[in-house]
Amino acid sequence: MAHIIDGKAISARIREEVKQAVADRSAAGHRAPYLAVVLVGDDPASASYVRGKAKASAEVGIESDTLTYDVSISEEELLDVVHRLNSDDSVDGILVQLPLPDHIDDRKVIDAISPAKDVDCFHPASVGNLVIGLDGFKPATPAGIVELLQRSGVQTSGAHCVIIGRSNIVGKPLANLMLNKGVDATVTVCHSRTKDLPAIARQADILVAAIGRANFVTADMVKPGAVVIDVGINRVEDATRERGYRLVGDVDFEAVAPIASLITPVPGGVGPMTIAVLLQNTLLAASTS
Repeated sequence: MAHIIDGKAISARIREEVKQAVADRSAAGHRAPYLAVVLVGDDPASASYVRGKAKASAEVGIESDTLTYDVSISEEELLDVVHRLNSDDSVDGILVQLPLPDHIDDRKVIDAISPAKDVDCFHPASVGNLVIGLDGFKPATPAGIVELLQRSGVQTSGAHCVIIGRSNIVGKPLANLMLNKGVDATVTVCHSRTKDLPAIARQADILVAAIGRANFVTADMVKPGAVVIDVGINRVEDATRERGYRLVGDVDFEAVAPIASLITPVPGGVGPMTIAVLLQNTLLAASTS
């Protein structure tokens, strides 16, 4: 039976490290890092994510405000908000919560954020730095996965990492992080057009599922002893639960856990790491401003 990679415990250690670093900055006479979060509309999931980020920031001593705007805000007005935050020297990090309303071009808004304040690591300049291996902000979920692996003692150098999913948020940036010096994995990225995906998945020393399909990775897709990282968060109907559903990952946990050497649960695996890395990025933004 696989050992469980406890994302909650590892993320808690990272938060303590950030908290200590913020305290050290304060003792040296520096102000607290400041994160501005922009929320448009009243989507419950987005509002929940933002509350979680604000709470985590406060716990480590990072100051933050959530700037909330009605769903009717125009694209031009939202761009003006971003430009004002860019020019405000008291703002270290800017995070625009996605998705935005249909009448607003997400790409235009992301591109408007100053790369020096792009703590989500979505700006093309941030992505370019990532690809060529320069220091800087790291994409939160992919960097969280690397932290999970390294802090769990997983040997990444020379390991074959197979990533199922090629999104701009997880699959592509994770591939670059795993290739970078210091991690040194050999990477294969699979997607909906990949031929004989199960056969490729079975070659993985480290298998990452980020495809957004519940229980997609089955036991026959996993090499015995592989490390399995499950990025998926999917709702499936469950009449036994008060909410009428339960959360499952992209991996059939019950079937795969007996085969893997290490595996992340859902929830409690990759999820907590995303905010932990966001806090790291905000601290970095303040340290380099």
